[in-house]
Amino acid sequence: MRRLLVFTMFMLALFLAACGPQPSPTAEAPATSPPSSMPPATALESPLPEPTAGAAGRTLTVMTHSSFDASEEVIAAFQESCNCQVQFLEQGDTGLMLNQALLSKDNPLADVIYGVDNTFLSRALQGDILEAYESPVLADIPDEFELDPSHRMLPVDYGDVCLNYDKAWFEEQGLAPPSDLPDLISPDYAGLTVVENPATSSPGLAFLLVTVGRYGESGDYTYLDYWADLRANDVLVTDGWEDAYYGSFTYASDGDRPIVVSYASSPPVEVYFAEDPFEEAPTGVVTADQSCFRQIEFVGILRGTENRDLAEQWIDFMLGVTFQEDIPLRMFVFPANSQAELPEVFVKFAQIPENPVTVDPDAIEENREQWIEAWLRTTLR
Repeated sequence: MRRLLVFTMFMLALFLAACGPQPSPTAEAPATSPPSSMPPATALESPLPEPTAGAAGRTLTVMTHSSFDASEEVIAAFQESCNCQVQFLEQGDTGLMLNQALLSKDNPLADVIYGVDNTFLSRALQGDILEAYESPVLADIPDEFELDPSHRMLPVDYGDVCLNYDKAWFEEQGLAPPSDLPDLISPDYAGLTVVENPATSSPGLAFLLVTVGRYGESGDYTYLDYWADLRANDVLVTDGWEDAYYGSFTYASDGDRPIVVSYASSPPVEVYFAEDPFEEAPTGVVTADQSCFRQIEFVGILRGTENRDLAEQWIDFMLGVTFQEDIPLRMFVFPANSQAELPEVFVKFAQIPENPVTVDPDAIEENREQWIEAWLRTTLR
């Protein structure tokens, strides 16, 4: 019971931040976004050491979504190295945070913004709120994560939205767990899947993008055809991840759905928060080609900062090994830096899809609302 309570608190904080579409109201966060064990807004200020005397009161302000988290000792190490104080300005989910940055363009509220992901990347770049910075640490970041050639948004971390399944349920029923998206529309899997509404849920939007990228909008079989088949196979749609996972998913609730749209990081999370050790994670992840959507989160310097030197130092620090190795067990996503080592629980239990779906950020920005509206007509009306 205690494990479920802790995990619920973690995942609720986790998904409030990342990819809530705006203007569509997405209340959840990044796929695999972090727990927030600290108070909101500038919570990291008080428990951290005061800046050294030579800092002369200089403060770097970092705007974040509400799921940002980092170890106190890691932030303290940066403050000591920069001879400054770091203030974190929490602004809700990703869409709200970005809107706030756009609205305050002429009088920026912060020096740096962290947490814009690839579903909002084009909006951030088109808003002309960022200054270019080609950090030398980019040499350790794989090219696949560098989606902005202008270097206004630099990749920090990534995570994958995928189908999860309850291993014990399938073993008890003598049924093979799903291995790919087409399994969900097979009669053998009728009434077994719960998904989230993309108009109100970040993982719901990510899974919609999986189907758009996988099946496309034209041809003999489109993403809407797939959703029509899911509807015919009695798919259950909930407003958000918590309702799906803790209201319907058989592993975590009294529900009757052993397949749920969740995150590839769920297995190590389950193990990490367990009171008793696991030899094997109790949930599995479908990682077939083109069955997951990879969310990448970025950091950038806000145009007009008066602390350009500190902003550059902070970005180098976020992309560097010290901060990157802090990411997995604080935000439960994967570090972008190839030199960062993963904690043992991630090495042993995490599953990383080799070929996730990719959808061009410009296409997402241009078509997000249209895709959601078409999904609503096909699946719920």
